[in-house]
Amino acid sequence: MKKLTHAEFLDMRRFDALDGLRAIAAVIVVFFHFGGSSSSFLSGWIGVHIFFVVSGFLITTLMLRERDRKGRISLRDFYVRRIFRIMPLYYLALALTVVSCYHEGRSWVLLKGHLPAYLSFMNEYHLDAGTPFLHTWTLGIEQKFYLLWPLGLVVAGLLSRRLQIPLCIAAIVATALPWNSYLAASGIHYSILLIGALLALVLHSPRGFALLRPLTHPVAGAVLLVGVVCLHLSIPRMVAHFHSELPPIFLYGLAIALLIPSLLGPGLGRVLLTLRPLVFIGERSYGLYLFQFLAGSLAAVLAPDVTRYTPLSAAIVALVSLAVADLTHRRLEEPMIQIGRKLTKRLNGASKAASPLPGPVPEATAATAEGEFARTVQ
Repeated sequence: MKKLTHAEFLDMRRFDALDGLRAIAAVIVVFFHFGGSSSSFLSGWIGVHIFFVVSGFLITTLMLRERDRKGRISLRDFYVRRIFRIMPLYYLALALTVVSCYHEGRSWVLLKGHLPAYLSFMNEYHLDAGTPFLHTWTLGIEQKFYLLWPLGLVVAGLLSRRLQIPLCIAAIVATALPWNSYLAASGIHYSILLIGALLALVLHSPRGFALLRPLTHPVAGAVLLVGVVCLHLSIPRMVAHFHSELPPIFLYGLAIALLIPSLLGPGLGRVLLTLRPLVFIGERSYGLYLFQFLAGSLAAVLAPDVTRYTPLSAAIVALVSLAVADLTHRRLEEPMIQIGRKLTKRLNGASKAASPLPGPVPEATAATAEGEFARTVQ
């Protein structure tokens, strides 16, 4: 049994285990919303923070590898990829929600009042209970992170690449400090995204990777996996102890970040989370998350005799949502991602043709590498 090397990490084109991790996150979120008290031991509400850590790690790794290949990070290309990755499926889910709620009285009144916020990704500022599409507050958080973090990374890199890790740590501290209750409740989510980004910065550096390399050993990975499961099951007791969700969320984000290196190396975690069913669900986790409440309404029609808010009803909702997510993944999500990639290539081709100065020459496999790695990014 051996530990992962830095060269092997940089050569990795797919992080399949992270798809498996996202699958678990999406499913426990569904069970939190539809599984009732019998599923409370899963602490499904904290599953969104798995998404946050993974997203921060993946997009930062993508940008760092782009910089290595091309000599710079293209903010334009990043934003184009994000637009085609997130917005088509999001607006489809919003449109279907509007259609389903249009004649539903109070649901339509609530949705109509918040529709401008949902259209502009200001979701996290509109959290009235019972509002359809309420669960997409996480997308509002992520969109703002996607808007600001790449810009901050580029600016820090222009000043000095040595500043990137210290500035990221400073940003984590600033967003996690509970100096104001409202800002702390919002800021903690950004700190979790930044923890994922910090992990990417550390692993990309040879010295940083050497520091975390012991975590990629199979034995360390197994211990970490068991530890994270125990921590996850202890979340309700931690919330009761701290009288707040904020410290448990922060500790959980750190634990997931430490788990990720072990999932990249050989070991139990990677074996379990790369099982084909989990990877399949993980690749469709965005749609599974988006369509869960629409799937809940459809499941109520398909299985009217099933008692709501039970583990069985949550399983039915998860399966229906997965079916919808699979359809939209094949017919909309993947085609739009491909359009985004083609557009960035076209824009880059036009830029090179218009520039009299030669730019940095990418590696022969750069386009393939970017395409393969980008498939894992949410």
